[in-house]
Amino acid sequence: MNKKLNILFLFLSVMIFAQQKPSLFLIGDSTMADKENPEKNPEHGWGQMLPIVMTSGIAIQNHATNGRSSKSFRTEGRWDKVVKQLKKGDFVIIQFGHNDQKVNDSSRFTNPYTQYRANLERYVTETRAKGATPILMTSIVRRNFNENGVLVDTHKEYPLVVRMVANDLKVAFVDLQLLTEQMEISYGPEKSKKLHLHFAEGENPYYPKGKDDDTHLSKLGAETVAKLAANSLKNLKIGLEKYIK
Repeated sequence: MNKKLNILFLFLSVMIFAQQKPSLFLIGDSTMADKENPEKNPEHGWGQMLPIVMTSGIAIQNHATNGRSSKSFRTEGRWDKVVKQLKKGDFVIIQFGHNDQKVNDSSRFTNPYTQYRANLERYVTETRAKGATPILMTSIVRRNFNENGVLVDTHKEYPLVVRMVANDLKVAFVDLQLLTEQMEISYGPEKSKKLHLHFAEGENPYYPKGKDDDTHLSKLGAETVAKLAANSLKNLKIGLEKYIK
């Protein structure tokens, strides 16, 4: 009988611990998303590499998805899946912008100062309503050097609006635009190709016809961005720092 009680007690303890374990949810686009065939696929999202810098004390759920904007992520029901799981003590990283710029796609485009801002505010308020902590992040930059070696911005007003919402609603904030801008510049116009997907024809079996992609990240790029994000998250002092290696 005692043995059975001990087993039952151990089972209940594990269940209680699992319920108390906080979760970190990631919502965003392809630059953050998990990629299929990670052993063969050169492309990685930075959220895909975040577990390597986090402890096992927190569960990570990466809901970021290729091609989604702050609008389509919600209209497709992807946010509903996150909200239903949110509990007190959880965290949500919110990073949209790349696809909100798609002016020729009504399912994704948002005006930065109206729809985009309103969407970010809703994600924040709905996260807080569940007792969880929202974290706003600006989009990572594209590798976009001009002929003079100057890194030129491509995101226009969208990162500014993220900063405005973070300031006005007093939201934890990580400026990945700034951090990745510094990263790209430190590598320079040529070496920064290693952070992205640049392959000549026949160089990589995953891209037999070659690839030139300055938006999405290589494994090196994704791991570097994940470490930059983690270091900034640690400095926020919002309770997440104890789960960062």
